[in-house]
Amino acid sequence: MKIALCFIISYEHILNKEEIWKEWIKPNEDIINVYFFYKDITKIKSEWILKNALPYDYIRETSYFYVIPAYVSLMKYGLKYDKENQWFCFLTDSCCPIISPKKFRHLFYENYNKSIMSWRTAWWNVYYHKRANLALLPEKLHLANDPWFILKRKNVAQIINFMYKQPKITETICNGGLANESLFAIILYICKQLNTNNVISYVTHITDWKRMSSPTSPYVFKIADDNSIIFINTELEKNKYAMFLRKVATTFPDDVLKYYIYEENKHTDDLLILKEPIYFIYLRYRVLFFIMCFIILLILLFLTIKYLFNI
Repeated sequence: MKIALCFIISYEHILNKEEIWKEWIKPNEDIINVYFFYKDITKIKSEWILKNALPYDYIRETSYFYVIPAYVSLMKYGLKYDKENQWFCFLTDSCCPIISPKKFRHLFYENYNKSIMSWRTAWWNVYYHKRANLALLPEKLHLANDPWFILKRKNVAQIINFMYKQPKITETICNGGLANESLFAIILYICKQLNTNNVISYVTHITDWKRMSSPTSPYVFKIADDNSIIFINTELEKNKYAMFLRKVATTFPDDVLKYYIYEENKHTDDLLILKEPIYFIYLRYRVLFFIMCFIILLILLFLTIKYLFNI
């Protein structure tokens, strides 16, 4: 089973920390697929990004307030072109890993059959702010989710199926703007996935919303000042499922990021035991298993017939 890293890039069409990403992915490349949704392929200069870019027929028009088509394209492509994609991690060009490759693999092995998405009741006045048009929905659907999260394959399929079968409610939510901060929680609630073991309500992408860089954007990590280091340390301590940091500018020091990835928790990471789920092993060898069972049945049948002829 695999993890799909689903990047949504725009503007300059780069990953702010591409080299760190490539180095981080390498130890787990056997279980990782990388996909990029973009707006204009002619702006992509990185060969690595081009190699992993979605085919053009999966590209849809998006904007800052209407990014749902990008999620949907990544979901559909990931579902169709690799049946082993079990986790779908949604990321931006300014996201960066903040834990070791080993811990990431460990979290996958431990939680492959769960989605990890922080969600709650909408904290804004839904009758004043029109985001996601929540005022037009029943009160129980006044929900919000972090816009960047991890979904398991079953939940991705449920979301795609819901959007296909329930176009009116989907359109209502999307027309309100910033739908990616509500739509997924609403669909998973309707599908009876929230408030169950299927969805872990924890932050996966640590983000500083207290030091806003603009009225709609969280803080951008440009330098490794004391406040930034304290924030990262605090959030990593608080969020046991934290895996990524956003928003990280190109100017943020690589050595600080690498310290958090490879050194900060090296001792505890070295003690992690990577135990591949039995389900993964079964899937890998199930064809061989069925062949062996068939051979055994043939042998038993042969022995039974032979016994009957000898009576």
